Amino acid sequence: MNAYSLSKKEFTVIQIGANDGITHDPIHKFIKRDNWKGVLLEPQSGVFHQFLKKIYAKNKGIVTLCAAIGEEDGFLPIYKIAFSDMRWATGLTSFSKEKIEDAFQNGIVEINCSKFGIEIPQDKSKWISEENVEVISPKTLLKKFGIGKIDLLQIDAEGYDLEVIRIFDIENTNPEAIIFENVGLEESDYQTYLKKLRDAGYNTRKFGPNTLALKKENIQFQKYFA
Repeated sequence: MNAYSLSKKEFTVIQIGANDGITHDPIHKFIKRDNWKGVLLEPQSGVFHQFLKKIYAKNKGIVTLCAAIGEEDGFLPIYKIAFSDMRWATGLTSFSKEKIEDAFQNGIVEINCSKFGIEIPQDKSKWISEENVEVISPKTLLKKFGIGKIDLLQIDAEGYDLEVIRIFDIENTNPEAIIFENVGLEESDYQTYLKKLRDAGYNTRKFGPNTLALKKENIQFQKYFA
């Protein structure tokens, strides 16, 4: 990412699921250092107003938006840990209630609660809360903010990363690079989308919990896919 960022005079990013904008964020330092432009989306109002909006308030080229990406403009419910606003908890927020329930069943919530001295409520109805959030379509997003070129589509959507790629209609929006989280994805779905990306003109490579897709026409960085 360092070399890719430095290779461009201007860099435009769209980040889906920016959370607090800094913790475990792979692009924060490049946005700041290299004066990236673009739009960072985070649907959780608390996280957005308390952290993300403030962190990038002085970055003139960056727009922070309290919204999620979706096929159509409107509103949808998201589900989150009800009894904690810590980064590990907000990072689990998802459009799938089942994903949050799985986090309780597989011990992720218990591990983090033990680590930070948080007591899980005995009343299970207090485990998960629901929040209605704004949803914006890629078409509206690109038009509203005058984005004609995307150097990076950065996705961290808690298991919905492949759905975001589908919604974003990459054959038409044509981001040069895509980074998405591969943790928690069904292997068959993951392989299907890798093929779709390759058919759309991307090389792909897995880097731990993330996958990079880069346009094959970008010759400068193809050595990373050899």
